[in-house]
Amino acid sequence: MKKLYPYSPLIVFFILILFFARQLILKEDPSELPSVLLEERFPEIILKKLDGYKLFSVTNLMNANSPSLVNIWSSWCVPCKIEHEFLMRMSSDHNILIYGINYKDKKEDALKVLDLNDNPFYAIGVDLDGLQSINLGVYGVPETFIIDSDGNIRYRHVGPILEYDMQNIILPILGKIMREKI
Repeated sequence: MKKLYPYSPLIVFFILILFFARQLILKEDPSELPSVLLEERFPEIILKKLDGYKLFSVTNLMNANSPSLVNIWSSWCVPCKIEHEFLMRMSSDHNILIYGINYKDKKEDALKVLDLNDNPFYAIGVDLDGLQSINLGVYGVPETFIIDSDGNIRYRHVGPILEYDMQNIILPILGKIMREKI
């Protein structure tokens, strides 16, 4: 046993090298969370209505005839406030249908955010207890799903959508889905 002790740092070093080499070779992104719902139909969820706004339901997605986004957000979520600008731009500048799911929020607070910052959502549903979002595999807010015109989940974005995400991930995927339909 005494003979292995001087070689312990070297053994640990080689184990670390193997670990990092594996990560580089497999090109896995540890920040990506897997979703069992990718390429599956958006599940049926039952949401409550937010006063003054059209109610989001799966029927909305099926009748859209174009790719759309489903964004899970809350008034208390700081990253949601940051991504709001980009949701507004996608809705107004790119004419993308965005559906909102208000997650574990007080109705008054959600209404206040939409009144102050404007509304990027075509329709909104409220998930008071978070159970409907759990059915989607949501870990937290914000999360966004890209849904094709057949109602299938094509992409899941965890975290806020920022300029880079909008320009280099979300818009290209939406464009690809639209070209597939032609």
